[in-house]
Amino acid sequence: MTIDIQTLASGLGWRVRDVTCTAGPQDRPFEERHGSVCVAAVTHGTFRYRTAQGAALLTPGAVLLGNHGHCFECGHEHGIRYRCVSVHLAPELWEDIVAAVPGARSATFSLPRLPPLPSLEPLIAALAAACRDGDAPELEELALAFAGAVAATQRGPDRTRHAASLRVERRISDAVRRIERDALDVMSGRCSLAALAREAAMSPYHFLRVFRQVVGMTPHQYVLRMRMHRAAVRLRGSDEPISTIALDAGFNDLSTFNRRFRRIMGASPTVFRRQRHAAPALHSMAPRLLAQ
Repeated sequence: MTIDIQTLASGLGWRVRDVTCTAGPQDRPFEERHGSVCVAAVTHGTFRYRTAQGAALLTPGAVLLGNHGHCFECGHEHGIRYRCVSVHLAPELWEDIVAAVPGARSATFSLPRLPPLPSLEPLIAALAAACRDGDAPELEELALAFAGAVAATQRGPDRTRHAASLRVERRISDAVRRIERDALDVMSGRCSLAALAREAAMSPYHFLRVFRQVVGMTPHQYVLRMRMHRAAVRLRGSDEPISTIALDAGFNDLSTFNRRFRRIMGASPTVFRRQRHAAPALHSMAPRLLAQ
């Protein structure tokens, strides 16, 4: 039996791991212990998970639920090899997340797993993609959002969401201004989720939730779009090498810059730059078109 555990990103109170296990029916399960709160999305294969809350077969799309300090076993009698994206949270961070979810009943899981749920699938897919890209800020936001979505499955009836108060809006406005000032200063860390939340005097999860409510996107998405906007302006207004613009925008990998630019702007940097020459041609045609 081989278990390959890779820590992809981590921070204060959280950790994202890629876990691959090649155990099969010939391998006997052994007891382990959760050193933190664990919510793990199964992305490949099947295995049987046993804990004090019961036993369940975990399949792709299911979410393993692990209480801090509780013992568990993973059995492999039904197949060989499985893979998970595993989010680990310090108990105090998990309690902050649960407290921020309206109607959440308890910080302790009463079931061993969640079945595949349509409400969680987009986050699981985004987590898997971010694991492939290795984007630590995105992984932090997705890990906390995924944990919050899991906590939301433990709540009672939905409550009406209230608009953010003026005080909260002011704090988010200050954060947006901070991002505008420092978005390109990648090495400073002043635009990280932890730093922005600390300045706003909020927990990271609460800050992430209200920022998305007020601005319409997560802090990392806003930082990324700010960088891409400035890169797009330079692409349209200069003939500088794309690699130089990408580096100045905070991307050390040109292929990552190209992929993200295309996703946000709808065209590759090269095509986007060429489009600046199309506008004058259209303007020159306008009098003739109007005369027809």
